[in-house]
Amino acid sequence: MKGRYSILILLLSGLLIINGCKKSKEDETIVRLAVSANMQYAIQMLADDFEKSSGYQCEVILSSSGKLFAQIREGAPYDLFLSADLTYPEALYDIGLTYDPPMIYAHGTLVLWSYSPSLKPSLEVLQTDSVRHIALANPKTAPYGKAAMEVLDFYGLSGSLQDKLVFGESIGQTNQFITSGAADIGFTSQSVVMSEAMNKKGRWMRINESAYTPMPQGVVLIKRKTPKKQGAQAFYEYLFSSEAKDILQKFGYSVHE
Repeated sequence: MKGRYSILILLLSGLLIINGCKKSKEDETIVRLAVSANMQYAIQMLADDFEKSSGYQCEVILSSSGKLFAQIREGAPYDLFLSADLTYPEALYDIGLTYDPPMIYAHGTLVLWSYSPSLKPSLEVLQTDSVRHIALANPKTAPYGKAAMEVLDFYGLSGSLQDKLVFGESIGQTNQFITSGAADIGFTSQSVVMSEAMNKKGRWMRINESAYTPMPQGVVLIKRKTPKKQGAQAFYEYLFSSEAKDILQKFGYSVHE
């Protein structure tokens, strides 16, 4: 990650902000992206590539899709919303806060990950004494947390593992639980474990996609009191470009060719 990015993690709110600039006033060259936390690493590469080719700067706000939805509904000054759950951008469109219905730019994948190289992730190991805490994102606001609970329900593990579950406010905080050792293992996005920062750290397994509802990632342009920024439209179009698709695939997302 380049030096011009500064990162602030607010554990209580589950909010992560990546600033591509330090200007406080409104600037037409700045595009503010509200992004679901599973995109933590992929969005950095996407934003960097977009900045190089467009001349615009990106300010990325990461949190759970549900929290970002609530912030946008209350008037947060974001230009685009990249959500891991179509329900939230669809709701914003229904109340007139987006220009168009959400468009799907990728599909996410759920994995089970342990930062410990000695622990081999499996659904079976979750039931053993070697696993005391299992991390997952809040299923009420985070799509990857909802998918994780669906997996546990699918395999009949919800009841027996209830006391082991540790909930993060977002997938970002869930990853912190896993990497810090606060949780022995946890459910996260494949994009996290395939990132340069986390690649080859610990061990992970991909969850059978038939065990949870598909997770289409949707994007919308947010209506604000000011006119729509050209930079916002440019990033929206860039997200469906071959360059962006190549980056998304590197992080384990599936995209339409």
